[in-house]
Order: sequence, then C-alpha cells, then structure tokens
Amino acid sequence: MKAKSFALLVAGLAAGVLPAAEFDKPVMLKAGGKPIRVESPGYACPAWADLDGDGKPELLVGQFARGKIKVLPHQGGLDFGQGAWLKAEKIDAEIPGVW
Repeated sequence: MKAKSFALLVAGLAAGVLPAAEFDKPVMLKAGGKPIRVESPGYACPAWADLDGDGKPELLVGQFARGKIKVLPHQGGLDFGQGAWLKAEKIDAEIPGVW
C-alpha cells in the first residue's frame, strides 16, 4: 500500500511541477525534392550518424522487409540528398529480423 501511495504522490508532483512537452508542427522531410517515404508497416526507426566522418550526420532510415538501411546525406536544414543503401563489402548490408 505504501508503494502505491508513493507512486501516486510522485505522479501527482510530476504532473504539477513538470511542464508539458511542446512540439513544433510536423514537417515532411525530402530527399532530392521528393518526400522521404518508408514502406508499410512503417518500422523505419530513423537515426542520425556521421558515417563518412565529415562532421555532418546522415539520416539513416530502416527498411522493414529485408532489413536494409538507407543513408541520406544531410545538406542543411530540412534538406537531404538522394539516399543509397548502406554497404558492407560493396553489397547492400542487411540486418535480418526475428520475425
């Protein structure tokens, strides 16, 4: 009972003390002037990483069916260059799923 009361107290304090998160309106990211799309069911899990060591992170977007990763070079702001599949030993890298 004490643990439940403590959890309710913490939740109540957090609700009153912590400000609500505010986000900007969503925007459609584009690569080469076309919207960046992911395949259905949409398990893309985008991430940032500086793969080429130029100090600018690339956008990495996963592909569900075969476990490939599209690498999109960041060109500043909301602009990205045409993407290419992540390569391993000159072939498209694939990360097998557990389905």
